Amino acid sequence: MEGERRRGLGYGAASYVLWGIFPLYFPLLEPAGTVEILASRMAWTLVVMLVVLAVSGGFSGFRAAMRNRRTLGLLAVAAVFITSNWATYIYGVNTGHVVETSLGYFINPLFTILLGVLVLGERLRRAQWAAVGIGTVAVAVIAIDYGRPPWIALILAFSFGMYGFCKKRADVGAADSLTVETTVLFVPALVVLGVVGAQGDLVFGTRWSTSLLLVTSGLVTAVPLLFFAAGTRRLPLSVLGLLQYLAPVLQFAVGVGIRHESLPVAELVGFVLVWIALVVLTVDGLHGQRTARQQARLGALG
Repeated sequence: MEGERRRGLGYGAASYVLWGIFPLYFPLLEPAGTVEILASRMAWTLVVMLVVLAVSGGFSGFRAAMRNRRTLGLLAVAAVFITSNWATYIYGVNTGHVVETSLGYFINPLFTILLGVLVLGERLRRAQWAAVGIGTVAVAVIAIDYGRPPWIALILAFSFGMYGFCKKRADVGAADSLTVETTVLFVPALVVLGVVGAQGDLVFGTRWSTSLLLVTSGLVTAVPLLFFAAGTRRLPLSVLGLLQYLAPVLQFAVGVGIRHESLPVAELVGFVLVWIALVVLTVDGLHGQRTARQQARLGALG
């Protein structure tokens, strides 16, 4: 049991570390533009996932998801959200907004809580309301400093939150669901690549190094997701909840420490407020899980 937990921790940490260093990968794909990178990522991820399914156990889950109209519909909507997430992220990283992309993933847990209230009618505890309130103030502080809302961060938080919501409702395994999503996206991706090529802007095939890196975008997408799926099967949600902050912390570090993006005082204050909100949220979540375990033990004794 302890060995499984250690392996799960390794898988989970690996997935978030890989997601965290994405800002170092996408600039390597230039001079390919955001549209070509996005379409290539869709197409090559499907190729990788078909190989993964062929090697790991077959296509029964994939075929079942494709035949179920409700599941297919949910995953098709999820594909739209993840497309907007990928496009926004690639654009943000390749235009020098790595710090703002990290903000999007910092505030994503707060958006997920708000989604539960607005869509599922969930009731929040006081600490959760406090975390959402602090996060809202943080976004307002950063918006005032920017002179505009932090659109990249907000779109990333919204699109990834909705993606997770659709995936949860679909209730399909990680490999099968990603294969369905990229199947839905495959033909549009080819059409987009064809249009980019017709305009004479297609980089793939003109530079062998960039072409090879574009092919690897499928592996870069699939590998951390598969690590994440392996980690979720072996770790409690409390540990996963803490691990999820690894990715935006690393993205923030890359943006400030390696890409040397500016971090004005007001923006730093906004980030500190977000981190405080996440600490409140994490402490409350751990306390809630501890209370639930104690109640379960008392119930078993009674």
